[in-house]
Amino acid sequence: MTNWNNTRILILGAARQGLALARWLARHGANVTLSDSRSADELKSARESLAEFNINWALGGHPLELLNKTDVLCLSGGVPLTLPIVEEAVKRGMPLSNDTQIFMEVVPCKTIGITGSAGKTTTTTLVGEMAKLSIQNSEFRIQNCYVGGNIGDPLINYVDDMTANDLAILELSSFQLEQMTLSPNIAAILNITPNHLDRHGTMEAYTNAKARILQFQTENDTAILSRDDKGAWDLRNKVKGRLFSFTLKDLPEGMDGAYHHDGLLSLRDKYAYLPLLLREKIQLRGDHNVANVLAAFAIGHAAGFKLDDMLEAVEDFRGVAHRLEFVREFRGARWYNDSIATAPERSMAAIHAFDEPIVLMLGGRDKKLPWDEIAQLIRQRVNHVVAFGEAGGLIEKALKETRVDFHRVKNVQDAVAKAAEVASAGDVVLFSPGGTSYDEFVDFAERGAAFRKWVSELS
Repeated sequence: MTNWNNTRILILGAARQGLALARWLARHGANVTLSDSRSADELKSARESLAEFNINWALGGHPLELLNKTDVLCLSGGVPLTLPIVEEAVKRGMPLSNDTQIFMEVVPCKTIGITGSAGKTTTTTLVGEMAKLSIQNSEFRIQNCYVGGNIGDPLINYVDDMTANDLAILELSSFQLEQMTLSPNIAAILNITPNHLDRHGTMEAYTNAKARILQFQTENDTAILSRDDKGAWDLRNKVKGRLFSFTLKDLPEGMDGAYHHDGLLSLRDKYAYLPLLLREKIQLRGDHNVANVLAAFAIGHAAGFKLDDMLEAVEDFRGVAHRLEFVREFRGARWYNDSIATAPERSMAAIHAFDEPIVLMLGGRDKKLPWDEIAQLIRQRVNHVVAFGEAGGLIEKALKETRVDFHRVKNVQDAVAKAAEVASAGDVVLFSPGGTSYDEFVDFAERGAAFRKWVSELS
């Protein structure tokens, strides 16, 4: 849609994405109702932020009668399709949308979309840094770069200021992709591993949601897929335009993309071969971060970024908060914050990033994901486990045969204290929960900030 004047919009969820969409739609003449299960007192600041707009509020639940005066139903990222009001809207044939879909309908410039079960924030941020440096180069035709989507500000906040000479770089979650019927010009899938099964139900449904980033591309578009991840590489037959890949191994003949061989990152595009940089120049720890850098090179090359600008961005990049973030050294042990790890698969990648003895802090709220594989890795690589939160019992059950030194505590603060007690000089204390934060915190960022605070207070 391009004309929202007098269209009746119901938005479910008054968080970051819902508020941004309500603001934009109200500015464009829509009749907006914002529904949230929280109370008026809990949403006081959110309501004040939209006070200048004529927005209807339906708080304390999502009554089905709201649909009687609705033309389009828009879902914020955390709203499941199984919610009764959503199921009823589908029965009635009502269109579903979200802030990213509407952004894609009106954005005037080229777009890059990045998704994956892990690594998408790091990769999106790095691609953004590459773009910013390229913009400073007079030979590059892009004037402004906007980075957002599932991270930072929803880009619909800025779409009215964008021109055809700009570039939009979006991190896209499976939740956003579920309702989308448009694909970015450059679409990257980093990996597809078990995640969010509490939301999607099955790996097939989760994979189908991720695959939508490719589904609506054309032959003029470009896809970037990991060769090392089966979930991503199995989608190569859905690519309609140019295909680039990235891999930690050698790149097969005839394949274009970024690859790693004998300590050197390189890029091949048809008959052109570009040595990029030595692996040791990357500031981030772990093979998974080398893969993220390779993905960023492939994306940046497809977007036309200058090689020198991409190299400078990578060499200067120190990572993103809450992603294997070094916090401090205490009594000879180095403490790392990996609060972003909300699935066991992500915690496994973090474990692989270290050769030192590990004190691993696991827990939070389970997402109905398997813990068996991480239990096997813990047996091989981890000295101590401190489990916390709602998932503590599941973790204890999964680790019962590992004979690892195991401690179960109530919450993250107690876990920090216990980890400090068992850690020795030369250890890595790794906070990589494997579960979500929702049993104790608003989100992973609040959890990570609390972890940093409690670690900094150790004495």
